[in-house]
Amino acid sequence: MNPKKTKKAKIFIIDDEESIRDSCTQVLTKDGYSVSTSADGREAVNILNKSRFDILLLDLKLPGIPGIKILKKITNSMPEVPVIIITGFASIESAVNTIKQGAFDYLAKPFSPEELRTIVKKALDTIEAKAGFAQSKDTEQNELSMVVGKSSSMEKVIDIMKRVSPTKSTVLITGESGTGKELLASEIHKHSQRREAPFVVVDCGALVETLFESELFGHVKGSFTGAHVTKHGRFEVADGGTIFLDEISHTSMNIQAKLLRVIQEREVTRIGSTKPIKVDVRILAATNVSLAERVKQNKFREDLFYRLSVVPINIPPLRERKEDIPLLLEHFLHKYNQKLSKDIKGFTTEAKKAIMEYDWPGNIRELQNTIERAMVLTRSKKVGLNDLIYHGISTSRPMIYPTGGKYKTLDEIEKEYIESVFKSQHGNKSKTAKILGIDRKTLYSKIKKYKIR
Repeated sequence: MNPKKTKKAKIFIIDDEESIRDSCTQVLTKDGYSVSTSADGREAVNILNKSRFDILLLDLKLPGIPGIKILKKITNSMPEVPVIIITGFASIESAVNTIKQGAFDYLAKPFSPEELRTIVKKALDTIEAKAGFAQSKDTEQNELSMVVGKSSSMEKVIDIMKRVSPTKSTVLITGESGTGKELLASEIHKHSQRREAPFVVVDCGALVETLFESELFGHVKGSFTGAHVTKHGRFEVADGGTIFLDEISHTSMNIQAKLLRVIQEREVTRIGSTKPIKVDVRILAATNVSLAERVKQNKFREDLFYRLSVVPINIPPLRERKEDIPLLLEHFLHKYNQKLSKDIKGFTTEAKKAIMEYDWPGNIRELQNTIERAMVLTRSKKVGLNDLIYHGISTSRPMIYPTGGKYKTLDEIEKEYIESVFKSQHGNKSKTAKILGIDRKTLYSKIKKYKIR
């Protein structure tokens, strides 16, 4: 099931605490979601038998029918629906165990509105990512839209993916930002013998050094200031499944040494504890820089590099496989016609030419976001050149700016467009980068280049 944001994602909150139901409803409704609630397990099951939801927030301790039985029902009958467990600190151990039984993640009470928003967005992003892997009815391939292609380079990627998936081997996925490294890792997990176990993603570039070790390996209560409860690390949560270390190049030498030990010993030690915990985890990693070069610069451990790159897979940038673009356009046209409830017939000749000539520095992610924006805003039955130019794509020649009558350079157009998006998002860099179809690093470089405040 792919939640259509234009029709509001439907969220079902099942919790016997009125304060939890009310506060979650207030936050999620304000964010534009459609929210239903229930305080009783039996009532919740009756509602689930009659209605479909995109996400469930589920308390384990419920009157009527226990939450764990509802989780089993959902994982059996609606496995595509992410279930987020709501739990008290005393029941975190049980919540972690539910992840192994099919839960998506858990929220420990009391949680902040931002924690709630983050985990709901993460669940929706996961649904969206899985939709990219939709299986064509007339083929037996089940491949990511982000990595699908008929070019020889992509056929090689897909072939390696199929051969390595059933094994236990560690895989290092390389490629520029936006090429679909996380989605390829997810596909490898999906076709492995661990497919029923958790697939845990760690964004190494988003975690600050002081919290990184706790996030990966966990900590015991009282081990440092702010450690009010014992925390299970990502490796423990991924036990029996796969952990994906995205942007592994951002890890410090200290963390690299500890990762090497995990790979060698297959055990982790929580901060503040001396007792190692055995974990059975397959490790996939990804980077958009050359780890071999980092090794030469003494910024990455050579022994860890060789441990991670048992099977290397490089996803080529879109500019090197433009023969795949028509296939991707067809896919995105179908996808967003459904998502936006539109009936756009295709692209004009001029638009196709511009798409094929553009270098797509943000790769598939930029292409996807550009097509979605153009399809949202176009008033025509076909996406035209102006739909693309005004909403995120450059061309090789100067164009007339939509609000003026004079010619402007591409740099001027790009700067003004970035500034306008920045303003609309109130200076939020993450949201701005997502709308522009680029990663944060590319956005930072453009901010510096154009001296944008």
